[in-house]
Amino acid sequence: MSHTYLLSELCALVDLPVRTVRYYVQQGLVDRPEGETRAARYGERQLEQLRLIKKWTTAGLSLDRVRDLLRGQDPDVPERPKRRGTLEVVSRLTIDDGVELVIEPSRAGLTPEQVRVLSREVIRLYDAVRSQDAEG
Repeated sequence: MSHTYLLSELCALVDLPVRTVRYYVQQGLVDRPEGETRAARYGERQLEQLRLIKKWTTAGLSLDRVRDLLRGQDPDVPERPKRRGTLEVVSRLTIDDGVELVIEPSRAGLTPEQVRVLSREVIRLYDAVRSQDAEG
């Protein structure tokens, strides 16, 4: 069984306001949820649709272009160049002296929990690689 989300949970995962998600549903950009009103449940499909919409609108695409892309047109979207004064939230993981991993969770479509899991696994892998060097 796939995971389902309340509207508030879905909005937190994609970092979008409730009003925006409702608008996208109304415009047909996001599939309607199962159920109505407060009992409505959203699934992985709606989560993925919202992540794509956010990625593409952040890249500067219009909602009309996003609609075309969601319908299967060429999905290759160039990244919008960073302009002076652009503020981005990043996570910087220090793995070891001289080894860092920089993650932009919103661009990568990662939740805070996924960033934590990725960080733990990268450190584990790095330690495994280092221990192989020490043994060999």
